[in-house]
Amino acid sequence: MIKLLIVDDSALMRRVLGDVFRQEGGFEVAFARDGVEALELLHAFRPDVITLDVQMPRMDGLACLDRIMIERPCPVVMVSSLTAEGAEATLEALELGAFDVVPKPDGAISLTIDEVAPLLLEKVRAAAVSGVRRSHRLAERLRARRATTPSAPSTAPRPAPWQPASAGQLPGVVIIGTSTGGPPALETVLTELPANFPWPVLVAQHMPAAFTASLASRLNGLCALHVMEVVRPTPIAAGVIYIARGDADMTVSLRAAGPVVLPTPANAEYRWHPSVDRLMASALAHLAPERMIGVLMTGMGHDGAATMAALRTAGGRTIAESADTAVIWGMPGELVRAGGADLILPLEAIATRLIQLVTAA
Repeated sequence: MIKLLIVDDSALMRRVLGDVFRQEGGFEVAFARDGVEALELLHAFRPDVITLDVQMPRMDGLACLDRIMIERPCPVVMVSSLTAEGAEATLEALELGAFDVVPKPDGAISLTIDEVAPLLLEKVRAAAVSGVRRSHRLAERLRARRATTPSAPSTAPRPAPWQPASAGQLPGVVIIGTSTGGPPALETVLTELPANFPWPVLVAQHMPAAFTASLASRLNGLCALHVMEVVRPTPIAAGVIYIARGDADMTVSLRAAGPVVLPTPANAEYRWHPSVDRLMASALAHLAPERMIGVLMTGMGHDGAATMAALRTAGGRTIAESADTAVIWGMPGELVRAGGADLILPLEAIATRLIQLVTAA
């Protein structure tokens, strides 16, 4: 039996979400109307997992999350509105240690909840399974963050604008796939890449469309490399990190001037979006595998495992995040089990290894 605390200031939302878990079975559910009540129940009810709204009176979701991770670390799934403000708050919540995010149903909640319920159930169950190890690591991160002075965003110079060139002049490409726990993991890796990093980086992070623009903007303010969300056909250039738009896919193609990345409507053949498998398959179809590095990091499921294993077979290099640092060792674990990982590294070692690999290439 999973003890679940649902925190939302809307009585209707509490009832609808509660019905989802009661009908599923296997959950003991308690409710809180705001962050103040949630903190009281954190100790009285001692939940295994919490679903947490962002916008609430008295104490909002971010303030509540911060207190949870200090007082009694517990996996938290944010239920966030698909707005620009909701996206910014969601990214901050993930930095504070939220396990994952689920889009909040809009419109007639009783009619749209069926679209969100399977994803919510999947993520809450995953959070419950990974809760103890994840929570301990979050507490350590928070203590470390409070013991240090935050560094200012990088002031390293941006690379010169890309100029049309032949496909053969592209030195190589790094492809990164992430899901649950991905935004903080991406920040850890990408902020360590220097401004003169010679290969472009393509990123598929499972996220709703409303969130990836904010993710790209946030990373752009922190990284020495330029970071952009791909919303139109865009030439691939060194010195740039390309973030796939959420709820869709990003693919690689060739044009007369060279390789490009394209925003591509989601294909039902692929379960998760933006799809790592689809991005990797398109890259393998158009780029030399020996000039590619695939990195598979934290996330539920197996997206990217098969195609990154194929990349290794074709002569490319692959890195899987180790179980010691992954929030969920699903995607990288599947790559390891498939025999497709050249290297299995903790999160903090990945950027250094990437720099070594592209410098030696």
